[in-house]
Amino acid sequence: MRLAREERRVLPVKYLIAILPLMIAQVASARPATDHWVASWGAAQQIPEPQNALPAAQAGDVTLRQIVHLSLGGKRVRVRISNEFGTQPLVVGAAHIARAPKPGTSAIVPGSDAALRFDGRETVTIPAGAAYFSDPVALVVQDGGDLAISLYLPKAAAQQTGHPGSRSTSFVMSGNHVGDASLAGATAIEHWYQISDVDVAAPADARTVVAIGDSITDGHASTVDGNTRWPDQLAARFRADPAARDVAVVNTGIGGNRVLLDGLGPNLMARFGRDALDRDGAVSIIVLEGVNDLGTLTRDHPATAAELATQRDQIIGGFRRLIERAHARGLRIYGGTITPFVGSDYYHPDAAVDADRRAINAWIRAPGHFDGVVDFDRAVRDPAHPERLLPAYDSGDHLHPSNAGYAAMAKAVPLAVVAETAPR
Repeated sequence: MRLAREERRVLPVKYLIAILPLMIAQVASARPATDHWVASWGAAQQIPEPQNALPAAQAGDVTLRQIVHLSLGGKRVRVRISNEFGTQPLVVGAAHIARAPKPGTSAIVPGSDAALRFDGRETVTIPAGAAYFSDPVALVVQDGGDLAISLYLPKAAAQQTGHPGSRSTSFVMSGNHVGDASLAGATAIEHWYQISDVDVAAPADARTVVAIGDSITDGHASTVDGNTRWPDQLAARFRADPAARDVAVVNTGIGGNRVLLDGLGPNLMARFGRDALDRDGAVSIIVLEGVNDLGTLTRDHPATAAELATQRDQIIGGFRRLIERAHARGLRIYGGTITPFVGSDYYHPDAAVDADRRAINAWIRAPGHFDGVVDFDRAVRDPAHPERLLPAYDSGDHLHPSNAGYAAMAKAVPLAVVAETAPR
């Protein structure tokens, strides 16, 4: 009897061969989707202007605690530290990461502090012109949560790399205090230095939308520590939509940015790869640029019709190149129409400049160019005076939207279209 029972447990080889593919398929389908790295926060890098750089007395033997607002959460994170504009290697003596209870404070959530390591080491030396990801850290962060990134820099960077328009309060304190619960007596500043990305390990269907542009995307005139830039408010819309809650938004706006020429930071054509195409998990890009090209040309003196036409054609040509580059990488790219700015206290554009703006917008809206259009112009213009911002959406300088204006811009983005996974 024992032999008979044992025989019944053994299947003939031919049956095993027949059912093996089915068994493998069942096991594979039972496995959870593999997580992958998705950019949840990011900032475009540039050389800070002298008034926005760390003073020499605060640049070395210093702790920087910088608060960033994630769009998408996860259970593991990694941080990219940047020395992309440095002229000498940058030494990071220690780095920590923790959940932050709220923006505007140097405190961290008790029990959430963790040391960042780099290939297993507490310190890292980043070559000039390079950036370096930390090792992954097990840290549960919520969608829309805040993180405190603390860096100890033993020596000042040889030419700083950073993002002046943080709209977020950071803290600077002498000495190594990366693990402190708060930085009592620290100096508060509204800039970011040497940090460019926070990635989260997210499910396979999670993805990132990159918003690239000028000070309007960067959120000039929005509330400091309020996270009311239009990309922030777009991220909040994604989180509230059950069909798109796994979509992150990364803001790579730079104040004063131009399509064709350098300004406060590198021009859009030069930085497009680093700031848009190379973001982890990116599937689509929203471009909003051109107002600074139009405004700068005529800021100090009128331009001839030929000069205006040449610049208009060059801006459109630049957009064509960006579309080609995005498609070559398998990403979708959406054109944002340029918002009105007649009455600007800084640029004082005339009717000819606004005509060029409208001509470029007509090209952006035309089928066959971008993969789609985000009509920011229509969202914030005054219907009675379409060359101007609607007063309720005007921050007061007739160029940058108010918080309400940024909300209207976020609402203009078609969620389902922009979040669609790009063909690979």
